Amino acid sequence: MAIAIGESKWEVEVPEKKLKDKLYFENLKAVVIDTELCSRCLTCVSICPSGLIVTEEDRVGFPDYEERCLDCGACVRVCPRFIYEPLSGLGDYIEIVATRSKRFTGQDGAMATEIIASAIDMGMIDQGLFVDRSEKWETSIFHVRDSEQFGIGTLGGTKYVFAGVLPALKEAVRFTKKGVGVVGTPCMISGIRKLQQEFPVFREKVKLVVGLFCTENFHYEDLMKFLRDEKEIEIEKILKTDISKGSMYITIEGKEKKRKIKMAEFEERGLVAKGCDFCTDFTAVQSDASVGSVGSEKGFSTVIVRNENAKEVMEYIREKGTVEFGEKVVMDEIDYLINFKKKREAHIKELALP
Repeated sequence: MAIAIGESKWEVEVPEKKLKDKLYFENLKAVVIDTELCSRCLTCVSICPSGLIVTEEDRVGFPDYEERCLDCGACVRVCPRFIYEPLSGLGDYIEIVATRSKRFTGQDGAMATEIIASAIDMGMIDQGLFVDRSEKWETSIFHVRDSEQFGIGTLGGTKYVFAGVLPALKEAVRFTKKGVGVVGTPCMISGIRKLQQEFPVFREKVKLVVGLFCTENFHYEDLMKFLRDEKEIEIEKILKTDISKGSMYITIEGKEKKRKIKMAEFEERGLVAKGCDFCTDFTAVQSDASVGSVGSEKGFSTVIVRNENAKEVMEYIREKGTVEFGEKVVMDEIDYLINFKKKREAHIKELALP
């Protein structure tokens, strides 16, 4: 079946047999959305030609799907959770290094920024997708086309709320000439690989995929309501959020000390997105390069270089001398969180048993 989006027409093969004798979206709804298995990666939203959206509750939805769904099957073909094979572990890699950028500041070593910026500088890509935020910490997607644009301070740092990266990626691949670089969480990376598997245009145009170490994520309204109403934090004064060693640390303008909130509080209130409970992928094993602070000394990023394209970027970075390398990465710290995610997912499965 052909799916037309803009001026492009993409072919997609749909499963020969549906799991249920209903519309393909109803299959997705029954298997992924209603069971809360959905990771909210928005791969399905990015490719649906008819009407899949993000609802006011920050979930995937399809108003009037009975009339509007084309039954094309694209949503179930690209959804990483429809036929779910959980990924975990360290994954394949070429090298693992601790490093920080000399020209950018970020959450830790600003290496996600440095990698995408260097890929632009060397001509591998002509744009990179980053998650920006408002002063209220509402997310939006910023298309970076020049290294100087990384001076926008809100592009750096982890937001811990969902963002529409993959719908923005669909638009980016339509207009790029050299290629696109993307930074995302493990579930987003899995979605990108599904898109590349199904649609040649994504294989051709998405040239660099950087994954972030990730333990969990939150729906915007749920998290902000908790911080505002229960912790009496003025959202507009938050400068930085960081999750480390079982707690969220919030840096607030005008405060001498960071606010510390144990992750157990978020879990007890059911604030962690439900789809995260089923995820076992801490290091984004399907990415070209993975980045996170775990395993490196303060102020540095751990970079796991997995594929040849990321190796080329790191070689360029070394040649230009734009980073500082730190001490050896402490692999035990990474292994601990890999195993933590595997154990949490196993525990959730036990609770779900009849």
